[in-house]
Amino acid sequence: MTNASSLERRLRSEVTGDVLFDPFSRGRYATDASFYQIMPAGVVVPKTMDEALRALAIAREEGRKVTPRGGGTSQCGQTVNDGLVVDLSKHLNRILSLDVENRTCLVEPGIVLDDLNRQLRKHGLWFPVDVSTASRATIGGMAGNNSCGGRSLRYGTMRDNTLSMEAALADGTLARFGEVSRDLSDVDASATTLALFRDMLDLGAREAEEIAARFPKVQRRVGGYNLDALAPRNAPNNMAHLLVGSEGTLAFTTKVELKLWPVIRNKVVGVCHFGSFYEAMDAAQHLVKLKPIAVELVDRTMIALGREIAMFRPIIGTAIQGDPDAVLVVEFAEEDQADNLVRLKQLTELMRDLGFGWNNDKRKWGGVVEITEPALQSGIADFRAAGLNVMMSMKQEGKPVSFVEDCAVPLPHLADYTARLNQVFARHGTSGTMYAHASEGCLHVRPVLNLKLEKDVKAMRAIAEEAFALVREYKGSHSGEHGDGLVRSEFHETMFGERLVADFREVKHRFDPDNVLNPGKIVDAPKMDDRSLFRYRPDYRVTDLKTKLDWSAWPGAGGGFQGAIEMCNNNGACRKLEGGVMCPSYRATRNEKDVTRGRANTLRLAISGQLGAGALASDEMMETLKLCVSCKACRHECPTGVDMAKMKIEVLAARAASHGLTLRDRLVGYLPRYADLAARFAPLANLRNRSPLLRELFERFGGISARRALPAFRRDVFVSPADSVGPQTGREVVLFADTFNRIYERENLDAALRVLTAGGYRVHLPKPSRGGRPLCCGRTFLSAGLVDEAKVELDRLVAAFAPFAARGVPIVGLEPSCLLTLRDELASLRKDKDAKAVGAHALTFEEFLVREAEAGRLQLPLGSVADKAMVHGHCHQKSFGAFKPVEQVLRLIPGLKVETIESSCCGMAGAFGYGADTYDASMEMAELSLLPAVRRADPATLVVADGTSCRHQIHDGAQREALHVARVLAMSLDRANTPSLAHDKETSHG
Repeated sequence: MTNASSLERRLRSEVTGDVLFDPFSRGRYATDASFYQIMPAGVVVPKTMDEALRALAIAREEGRKVTPRGGGTSQCGQTVNDGLVVDLSKHLNRILSLDVENRTCLVEPGIVLDDLNRQLRKHGLWFPVDVSTASRATIGGMAGNNSCGGRSLRYGTMRDNTLSMEAALADGTLARFGEVSRDLSDVDASATTLALFRDMLDLGAREAEEIAARFPKVQRRVGGYNLDALAPRNAPNNMAHLLVGSEGTLAFTTKVELKLWPVIRNKVVGVCHFGSFYEAMDAAQHLVKLKPIAVELVDRTMIALGREIAMFRPIIGTAIQGDPDAVLVVEFAEEDQADNLVRLKQLTELMRDLGFGWNNDKRKWGGVVEITEPALQSGIADFRAAGLNVMMSMKQEGKPVSFVEDCAVPLPHLADYTARLNQVFARHGTSGTMYAHASEGCLHVRPVLNLKLEKDVKAMRAIAEEAFALVREYKGSHSGEHGDGLVRSEFHETMFGERLVADFREVKHRFDPDNVLNPGKIVDAPKMDDRSLFRYRPDYRVTDLKTKLDWSAWPGAGGGFQGAIEMCNNNGACRKLEGGVMCPSYRATRNEKDVTRGRANTLRLAISGQLGAGALASDEMMETLKLCVSCKACRHECPTGVDMAKMKIEVLAARAASHGLTLRDRLVGYLPRYADLAARFAPLANLRNRSPLLRELFERFGGISARRALPAFRRDVFVSPADSVGPQTGREVVLFADTFNRIYERENLDAALRVLTAGGYRVHLPKPSRGGRPLCCGRTFLSAGLVDEAKVELDRLVAAFAPFAARGVPIVGLEPSCLLTLRDELASLRKDKDAKAVGAHALTFEEFLVREAEAGRLQLPLGSVADKAMVHGHCHQKSFGAFKPVEQVLRLIPGLKVETIESSCCGMAGAFGYGADTYDASMEMAELSLLPAVRRADPATLVVADGTSCRHQIHDGAQREALHVARVLAMSLDRANTPSLAHDKETSHG
């Protein structure tokens, strides 16, 4: 075998896409959503399919294995290997053709399922193999694993919906795999392809009886190769169905032709509650007789964990009654909504006929919660789809491990199978979580184990052997959805028999005689418990780390920093391209380096010494985190709670300690210390914006982009008019005058004071207890890794605010990133009662007003200001559930239609958008949705954004002035109080 440098050199000379051979990049591709880790020789991200095939040829000539990769979310280790990884997800993601009338399309393998369906929806079509990872799973990966999804009861599996595939064999031969006659008279192909097809059909004829006898008779069978597709009884045979489920081991897919279906237009959901898990499993066989499109299990553990996750808590509170041991989510989706409603009533009657009632004892306790509201149905579906990540959100060393993940048994045996499986778990000292596809007898089953411990690895092996024996006893399939990979391939002989496994080897050898394509999967696999292939190998160690923030909620070194990093299970929810905020940098670049998962993997490898000494504070680590805008979306939207913004602070602190500060770090971090002095000499301080030469010098020496105008200093900074303003007898509130609004946009603070005093509030404006510079939250210091300096600022702030918090006075702020620091980072720096009280009483301006309105205490005379407002939410508002109040407050204004811009991060993100090396990424993020939406807005439409950075980005990128909500409300007060506009005057009581 020639060395890797030759492979790398040739790829760089012949491929224009990314060629990644450095340890940090390779490490990011060494894992998928399984517990395995195998370092690849290198990674290539081709721009065209011709480049992908050239990479395949070069690797073959260099004696290297090739593993194609899409979203990298395989749970069985399908997408890890020690050869060349070819990532098709960044560029090879187009719809190549669409036939609406015949409901088919041809796509490249890197297209993400959700992206495909977004494009199909306008034609009234969708691809219904709706896997829970739809926001990042690629069609090529789904074909490789023969994915199924939650609605396979009606729509079938990936195999059932794949019409044909085009692919390259390992030797480079291109072929179309589709439906063929037994004599191949209808096939126009090369002699090589015809000979291959002939051999496969002959094998199918020869082994027809063995296939019929040994292949499990359940729909959810995705183990081994689909030899049944070759049998004469299935003529005409579809050769593509042999590639489906082959996990990249037979051919390199270039195109996939899919069968499409009409979109679901009407839907209802019945949430069936059970006091007994066994009874729930026993009931599934009866519920499917009503012909739902899905029956999905959510067990007690998943419900409990979901209640701890902010984004799911309201959904569970609405959909779940009492304390069920399990619920079955039953979905009906007929064309006629009246038919759906009839079936929903029949479901309630069937549950009653089965003996369930809300007043019964535990075994037969239960009933149906009927869900007809589309938004709640979507919320329930999102919760169920997040099942894997919800289960993995346990903050402990042991995690639910995927290895008997998706065994499928016939429905009449499901209750007995799960009961006996729980007994198996108990015998080995653990318990398991179970959820998902009860309608198919295919549950996602995960015993809780710590695979860092040898005893738990041995328990995993024993559980696997006993569980698969149960599955065989019930004539089920040991692989019902997620494929074989490294986890299950070694067990094929006990499932299919020696003869069929020999046939599998024959197929592999006939397609790939040199064993180039993703070897070690399906045939000739290593032992599933070979710890040398694990993410946590026997020699895995994390030496103790000195950390600045509190990580005590997690186990491990660095006071729990290790455990927080290891919460990332690689499931890839951060790779979603629409909805929510996470992850804005990935949405802009589509690079694995720039997604939360990629960063978390890099951190884990760094702290465990796998990237060399000093990796945590290295240049490569800074490059990994460079495009992280600290939006905190992952804190809210990652169901396992990976908080990359907080982790970045820790890394920046380590970097500052070992490498010192750059000039840019000092300019940004120390802003609160010099801002007032700069304001006194504002014309001089602002000279940089007017001078091309100074802009160039700032870029060269300070890292500040010459293409950006810095926020302008002004002499008339906000100064508290008094310690307190407003009615003496009014309800008390503290107004936090943050550095950004105080120095740059005092109009917002002036407006907030007007609104609060007009509402009858007594507004306190505390000053530092020992005098000196104004109060600050320390946000800028945190962004430079200067945690100790940030703590100094927060200590001063707490000292000033704590007396008010002690007597229950709300602390209100205008700048989301500053105010919410009191609810987030403050708690990571101080655990005393004063800090907790300040954090507990900290509210955004809108949160406070909504709370007062809902209590009937808000009396603001408001008048009409415009017909419409378009609102962009600050990332931190979204992360802390503080954006909805923005919409609610604006709707208090008479006649104002409020439209939310569906946007991720604006891209400015504090100092990020000003960086010479991050300016382009900043604008790419803004152009994804925010700036185009603002440009489309009518000139009379108000543009509203609470974040200082957001307003500046909108001004720079769309030449529109965006307003803080406080200013909009102040304008509304003016209209209400202007006599010439008396006809507009209305009073809002909240």
